[in-house]
Amino acid sequence: METPPKFISGPARFLDDRIGGANFLKRNLRKIFPDHWSFLLGEIALYTFIILLLTGTFLTFWFRPSMGHVIYDGPYAPLLGVQMSEAYASTLEISFEVRGGLLMRQIHHWAALLFVASLVVHMLRVFFTGAYRKPREINWLIGIGLFTLSLFEGLTGYSLPDDLLSGAGLRITQGVLQSIPLVGTYVSFFLFNGEYPGETVIERFYALHILLIPGILLALITAHLVLMWVQKHTQMPGKGRTERNVVGAPLLPAFMGKSGAYLLFTLAVVCGLATFAQINPIWLFGPYTPADISAGSQPDWYMGFLEGSLRLMPPWEINLFGTAGGTLPLSVLIPALVPLGLIITGLVLFPFLERWVTGDRREHHIADRPRNNPHRTAIGISAITFYGVLWLLGANDLFAANFHVSLNWTTYIGRALIFIGPALAYWITYRICLGLQRSDASVTAHGVESGVIQRLPHGEFIEVHTKPSDDIEAHVRGKTPVPMLPSAPDGDGVPPEVARGPLGRLRVKMSRAYGGEKIRLGAGHGDGHGDGHGDGHGPHGDGHGDGYGYGDGPGTDLDDRDSPPPARTGPPER
Repeated sequence: METPPKFISGPARFLDDRIGGANFLKRNLRKIFPDHWSFLLGEIALYTFIILLLTGTFLTFWFRPSMGHVIYDGPYAPLLGVQMSEAYASTLEISFEVRGGLLMRQIHHWAALLFVASLVVHMLRVFFTGAYRKPREINWLIGIGLFTLSLFEGLTGYSLPDDLLSGAGLRITQGVLQSIPLVGTYVSFFLFNGEYPGETVIERFYALHILLIPGILLALITAHLVLMWVQKHTQMPGKGRTERNVVGAPLLPAFMGKSGAYLLFTLAVVCGLATFAQINPIWLFGPYTPADISAGSQPDWYMGFLEGSLRLMPPWEINLFGTAGGTLPLSVLIPALVPLGLIITGLVLFPFLERWVTGDRREHHIADRPRNNPHRTAIGISAITFYGVLWLLGANDLFAANFHVSLNWTTYIGRALIFIGPALAYWITYRICLGLQRSDASVTAHGVESGVIQRLPHGEFIEVHTKPSDDIEAHVRGKTPVPMLPSAPDGDGVPPEVARGPLGRLRVKMSRAYGGEKIRLGAGHGDGHGDGHGDGHGPHGDGHGDGYGYGDGPGTDLDDRDSPPPARTGPPER
């Protein structure tokens, strides 16, 4: 190996002599990271966060977080002489007078949208592959905290320009605060320092947006990465991969080179969007005034589901003791708190509920394929459908206007879909997962299609199947049954402790439904023929052939795979 150049060896020796970091760096720079495209989804969030910090720092040099009134006299002629806040005027200055200011604003906005989107996609990858299980529950909770904080960070940043569109969102926020029982009015007065809109909310949101929330986000991202480093990354099932090893490439140079290129690619995409796709043209909306509202206004995509829930909710309210005891506006309180509360609470509790149902307390370093846990995948798709219906119906006025349909009917249909959609999505997803498992069973039992057509002596044409590659077969056979609680009584007829009492019996029933092996893979390949047919008698032929097949091997009964396995998976070892 060649000696490193002096300009590298000199500083490295200088630092090692003083802080003794050579052994630490040598050990950690050779850390192995698994290689799978889905593992890069979370890196988009990290890179867009870096872009947000850099562009946000640039914007703070010119932005003035004040609601003081000024008369606009800048270069944008349609707003000349219009009274507006200093925040709005400074945003116009950044857009039209600061060199590169509009580009930076648009990079910042696009990066914010991609940051939240990448967090969501990353969390979905973790959920569907079961990467939240022991020992990664804490990291899962940190991820949920990052997602929740990103929503508040987006809300505060979205409101800073003080334009008519963001002001409408701020007005909705104020209405939600006032709907909270007992303390709502006090919280609203505290945030706005008096009656809405007050004179200080932009200053307060500015402090939250550039100091408090980014600081917490930075701390959580650091903790997330440290825990990932210590606990090691999960890996997909495959050849040579076990719960006790990591198969992949070292951090230096392979992973760092790939990550560096991905960072530049992410930056290029964000810059391309900012250059060619206009977003948030505040000069078209005008300054915010409480008496005005824009038609067809839509929030950023991550707040769309709250908009949809407000539009779908019937006008319900509760008047306590007539009107003397106050009014509880359910039409605002429920859509503002329940959908987001259901999603966040469900994400927080799911790892612990799944462990309670399955009794699985083992460590997991091999990720599941989503098809191999059909109930979990179906639950996730149901939640996505619930969110998607709310998000889609947040634009029901645009659907009604552009497709010339009744606005009321879009609302009625949305109210039905919010219940029917998730249930239907659950059933369809569950059946698709079972179908994909049958496909895997067919691969292990029959092999893969070779594209070679063969004519049999009696004239039938068939396609020859060949053995799948070792990587594909190892990937498919990496499937493990979903654990189940023991339920069989002992020799004296006494049920196990977990199955006693009404709650225990319910827990066992849930475990039987959720766990177990839904579709069994073939145990191996027999010595039968390569075409998968034989003499036509029985589902597997007579097993007399000279090619690759399943013949008289154990195989898998493809006609009866929905039945539960004869033996359940007992409680896992601790």
